[in-house]
Amino acid sequence: MNRVDLLVFDLDGTLIDSRRDLANAGNAARGHMGMPPLEDERVCSYVGNGAPVLVRRLLGAEATEAQVQEALEFFIEYYSDHKLDCTTLYPGVREALDRLRDAGVRMAVLTNKPVRISRAILDGLGVGGHFRQVYGGNSFDFKKPHPIGVETLIAECGGSRERTMMVGDSSVDVQTARNAHVRSCGVTYGLQPETLEAVPPDLLVERMEDLAEWVIGHVENPR
Repeated sequence: MNRVDLLVFDLDGTLIDSRRDLANAGNAARGHMGMPPLEDERVCSYVGNGAPVLVRRLLGAEATEAQVQEALEFFIEYYSDHKLDCTTLYPGVREALDRLRDAGVRMAVLTNKPVRISRAILDGLGVGGHFRQVYGGNSFDFKKPHPIGVETLIAECGGSRERTMMVGDSSVDVQTARNAHVRSCGVTYGLQPETLEAVPPDLLVERMEDLAEWVIGHVENPR
């Protein structure tokens, strides 16, 4: 009952520490629109629902649609050029992914970040090959927490809801899992772990190695 054959990972705040690059890109977009910079923490608190929502939050409710679109185009272009300036894998992520791959666990990434940038980041950090598929916020008509991404990955990977787990650092990821009727794992580090208090995951880990240990233990000793 506890065995997991497919892990679906969030990206920002889960696999990668992209805090500084996202903050820099967000403030560059604000500067482009003639606005002063915000603290990194505040910019990162806006992350999780995709670039359009992030930019709208950066500009404020009074911004027009035309202003949001201009800032969004600038943000994506700037971030595309600077996506790996400071971004790294969180400690232990590479080792955990290696162990999971070697144990035969299928893995995929489902993020609300644009898919082209997401794939480029994973490839640039040397882990793109670990994943059967990478889907972004523009891969489907709906973003997380809509279940379409998880459901598509289950179908493509030949998995089942019972043996699939969504892994992320925020309530968006847990709600995605609930909507898709799969299990969820939250990480206590990342960009928005405090949101997990209101929407608790089925499993909570402090390190990615802890998740690998849990999953591999159940693969080797299925119940």
